[in-house]
Amino acid sequence: MRTIIRGFPLLLFLAMAFVQAATVQVPAGSSLQQAIAGAHAGDVLEIARGHYQGNFLIDKKLTLRGINRPTLSAAQKGDTIRVTAADVVIEGLIVRDSGDSLKDQNAGIYLYPGAHRAVVRHCDLTYNLFGLWIEKSNDVLIEGNLITGKREYNSSQRGNGVQLYNTNGARIIGNNISFVRDALYVDVSHHAIFKSNKLHHSRYGSHYMNSYYNLWEDNDSYYNRGGLALMEVRNQTVRNNRTWGNSDHGIMLRTMQDSVVENNVIAGNNRGLFIYDVEYVTIKNNLIVDNHVGVHLSAGSTRNEVEGNDFISNREQIRYVGAKDEKWGVKSGNHWSNYLGWDRNGDGIGDVAYEANDMVDRLSWRYPSTKLLLASPAVQALRLVSQQFPVLRVPSVVDPKPRMQPTNKQWNQWHGKHYPGQ
Repeated sequence: MRTIIRGFPLLLFLAMAFVQAATVQVPAGSSLQQAIAGAHAGDVLEIARGHYQGNFLIDKKLTLRGINRPTLSAAQKGDTIRVTAADVVIEGLIVRDSGDSLKDQNAGIYLYPGAHRAVVRHCDLTYNLFGLWIEKSNDVLIEGNLITGKREYNSSQRGNGVQLYNTNGARIIGNNISFVRDALYVDVSHHAIFKSNKLHHSRYGSHYMNSYYNLWEDNDSYYNRGGLALMEVRNQTVRNNRTWGNSDHGIMLRTMQDSVVENNVIAGNNRGLFIYDVEYVTIKNNLIVDNHVGVHLSAGSTRNEVEGNDFISNREQIRYVGAKDEKWGVKSGNHWSNYLGWDRNGDGIGDVAYEANDMVDRLSWRYPSTKLLLASPAVQALRLVSQQFPVLRVPSVVDPKPRMQPTNKQWNQWHGKHYPGQ
């Protein structure tokens, strides 16, 4: 009896909470903001198909669920939806027409500090300055949204598709983002998952800074200036992504430590991998194919493990700036499509080390017209002479165990995927 009496207030509280939560129908032509203001915490607002204009504030735990995709428009003033409460769910809406003030960071949906565990899914966020601005809000889920910006604006005058600032535990999954400044902008945001997104026709597909312990997996970044930029970060896992047809780089690693970059396809970019000031990073089992420069390596990037990669049909395999040789492939080697060595014992490993960035490469950088002669006997003889006479040799990336065959047998399907007009 004592146990029942003690538990009764708790049961009563839970029952009252269950009763209070309700599903509220919001008919077309009614005031959505009045419906939000009159709802109780925990209610579900089912919004009928229609056009709702205003700057909508959600300051309590609510679910806004669109029925047949209603449209919420800010008429190009301020934020379309501003969320200041935790545990808010927004789904099935067209959210559009935010203001265009970069100073005020106008957004289709602005998650203010404290809007923890917010969920935004299956929405169209279109013609907003920033699609979603997420600030100091943890454990948010942004899933299955179509996000496009003010595409006629110059890139510098647009906002970002999704901007994360000072967050933890975000999950950004299955979104299609285009015609913004940066599709994903991530700053001081940790323990996040970015998975199965399509990021295209923007400045950067993703722009990371000062963010740790994040996973980047199964994303497509294409037709941007840069596909994926990771800067001043550590403890990143970048795997199974496809970054192709970007006018500058596929993946930029700048000032990075203690990370893994594996099983990615990097194709048809101006520079496949741009590696600058990078240490203690594992780069393995990637396909780097048909880029103008396969890898641009500089600024003391050393002590990295580079194994099992396929470097195929890049116009320059490696552009290396350094004072001493950098060894890659020490354990198992990489495949180089321009390797001129041989395999007399048939073990699949070349008998002569591969050297990138030799005297002929340097000559072609300085005098690009000499590329027309790269296949000529005279130029191949010059390569052999430079190897035999060290006085002519320059510091290079050296692979002591070059693989004779590529690991990725389907590499040819990634040939020719360049930025339009290149």
